[in-house]
Amino acid sequence: MIMGGSKRVRAEPRTPKADEIPIDVEATGVTRARYDRVAPLYDFYEGLMEALFFRSWRRLVWEVVKEHLRRLAPAEGVVKPRLLEVGVGTGKNLPHYPESVEAVAIDISEKMLERARKRAQKLKKPVALLPMDAQALAFPDEAFDAVVATFVFCSVPDPVLGLREINRVLKPHGRAVLLEHMRPRSERLGKIFDLFNPIAVRLTGANINRRTAENVQKAGLEIESVRDLSAQGIVKLIVARKGPDEGASDKEAEHERS
Repeated sequence: MIMGGSKRVRAEPRTPKADEIPIDVEATGVTRARYDRVAPLYDFYEGLMEALFFRSWRRLVWEVVKEHLRRLAPAEGVVKPRLLEVGVGTGKNLPHYPESVEAVAIDISEKMLERARKRAQKLKKPVALLPMDAQALAFPDEAFDAVVATFVFCSVPDPVLGLREINRVLKPHGRAVLLEHMRPRSERLGKIFDLFNPIAVRLTGANINRRTAENVQKAGLEIESVRDLSAQGIVKLIVARKGPDEGASDKEAEHERS
């Protein structure tokens, strides 16, 4: 149970809707095991990229999040906004959490969460860190004012299902702020990414050819802005608002599981 304001947000099993696409249990288990295995060295692996690029991109993400939350108080009367981070990993975003929020962060890997808990304790950040699958968030509908994910939907086995869950738990005035890498714009370069994707997944767990901006729309979210942060639009900062959850009506035809 996560406390905040006069209401409570409960993390508990929920009954799937009849039209929901089932989770690929095997693929999800492989993903969990992979990140459990790499957790002890994860920060070391990403150290150079974090120093050169990721750290500055994270700051951009949190500038957007904080600006959105600042607007809520006068516009919506929100005293203590609720923030959810999906795929917290080892907690690299924790230093950026605003002080005035009720923060919840989830990850599929318990080993990654162990490292995030140590970081949160060191930073003295009051955040609920919970083991949870992005494809099946154990929160009620319209529970959060903002949802953040950084480099997450490259590795979620079913990205559209996970993004649909974000749409579900966002409040009507909520925003999803996503920092993601994806398939390049150039079709020729994209085919090279397609060719090497199986190797990338096996080595790192991350797909390098996802069409995440398109998946956001397929999930029913409404994109407000997309900002290219690298050449060929490989890294993008996406801001989306809660949609009517009708974007997934043709999900059987369009749904991506790659």
